[in-house]
Amino acid sequence: MTMANPVTSEWPAPDAPILKINGVPGRFSDGLQGECFFQEPMGGWRPAVDDGLYAIEEQCVRLHDDLADRIFGGLETYYARLPFVPSFLAQAGLNSEAKVSRDDFEQFLTMFADMPDLYKFLYLYDTRMLVSAIQECTKEVSQLTGEFYRILNLEPFFTPGIEQEDGVRWSTSPQVTMLNSTLGFLFIRLHSLLDYLAKLAREVEELHSEFKSYPKLRCTNFLFGDRKRLRLDKAGTLFEACDEVSEIELIRNLLIHDGLLDDMPKAYEIIKDGKAIERFLLMPDRINGQFERFKNRKLFYGGEDKINERLAGLVRSFMARQVTTLVQIRSKLVPSLKTV
Repeated sequence: MTMANPVTSEWPAPDAPILKINGVPGRFSDGLQGECFFQEPMGGWRPAVDDGLYAIEEQCVRLHDDLADRIFGGLETYYARLPFVPSFLAQAGLNSEAKVSRDDFEQFLTMFADMPDLYKFLYLYDTRMLVSAIQECTKEVSQLTGEFYRILNLEPFFTPGIEQEDGVRWSTSPQVTMLNSTLGFLFIRLHSLLDYLAKLAREVEELHSEFKSYPKLRCTNFLFGDRKRLRLDKAGTLFEACDEVSEIELIRNLLIHDGLLDDMPKAYEIIKDGKAIERFLLMPDRINGQFERFKNRKLFYGGEDKINERLAGLVRSFMARQVTTLVQIRSKLVPSLKTV
């Protein structure tokens, strides 16, 4: 049995869908104009306007080396020792490739107690785990954004084949549930990135320099809410007060602690001549970074804030600040690094 190569001369087909922020798809033959998403050969959806994913990946790759350079006092020393490092140091307790129990791990450490720089390697891989979490979560955010627009554009909100009257209608269905849950999870993962970045910044600012024993990460109990304690330059980063962070914190806290963005998650369509000419989701009204509120009521929709019209831009702005944040973190490891 052979597998088809996803990259062929027929990709992309002229009639391949292009996802639009208004929820009505176009075709690839029409070109990639404005805010839209196209499907990659592997099946993911990427924005036509760069969302900063690759710039973040570049900074993270450099951070892996920056950490090794600082912890080992030079990359030459690190790479000279690397061929003699047992794989369990980089995997056990960190990923599923190591089928090692906690007790096994402790025994292995005793067996390798005389290994040069044992504790440096353990600490390096622990700090790199913070960077890897940022890399993977950023990929999730990018893919969740594409998935949100895929559902908005391509999934039927109402039973297919049933004629719809012209006007504005709302629907709730399994597809609409997935659309809303994708949006909610996206905000939650954006907030996860805030915590991960704060942890990494904290660790870099107080990086261990003595390794007489296996050191504990200094950032273990450090979260985004503790960011005022960070000393790095916060201008342009996610650690300064900004609209992106205010909205992400507000929505995330509602979803985690209080409930949903709507009593019955729904999606709207504007129907004309029996066809949808626009699809959208609404967000509650906000003022000064907080929900408009009257006693127990805080989900008002008078402003008709269509989140799909600005979600791609919100993620892009977040990621631009994330790049600046990572550069500032790297500057603590590499003082000569230009941060502007």
